[in-house]
Amino acid sequence: MMGPTVTVETKRNPGCLVQLLWFAFVGIWLGQIWMVIAWVLMITVLGLPIGIAMLNKLPRVIALREPDREVKVVRFEDGRVMLSEAQRPQLPFLLRALYFLLVGWWFSALWMEAAYLLCTTVIGIPLGFWMFDQVPAVLTLRR
Repeated sequence: MMGPTVTVETKRNPGCLVQLLWFAFVGIWLGQIWMVIAWVLMITVLGLPIGIAMLNKLPRVIALREPDREVKVVRFEDGRVMLSEAQRPQLPFLLRALYFLLVGWWFSALWMEAAYLLCTTVIGIPLGFWMFDQVPAVLTLRR
């Protein structure tokens, strides 16, 4: 018999100082190169999956930021506890593919460049990092 199920959001990012130092010395130039290579790959049919995967990893390249993950905690009546990765339900594949073809590919380019420009100002860094975290959702409506 199972007891209540609780979902907990966890973050696996390094500290703020480490993220800022990485961004200042590596992420600012590597991120731009990474974005360009991903977009060139997305032009070709064979490179499309690699380009999308690269853009999904962009927050890690820019600032060592991992996506938030949700862990489902289930407590059994006998006292045992089970942890499992909670999967967010995704929109239908056809809808996501259509969005990508009509909107996602060009809008995500504008989104990433705006985020990059925000990150070049001290006051815009938090918003820029948040925007980079949202790239998978802007690109393909990924949750």
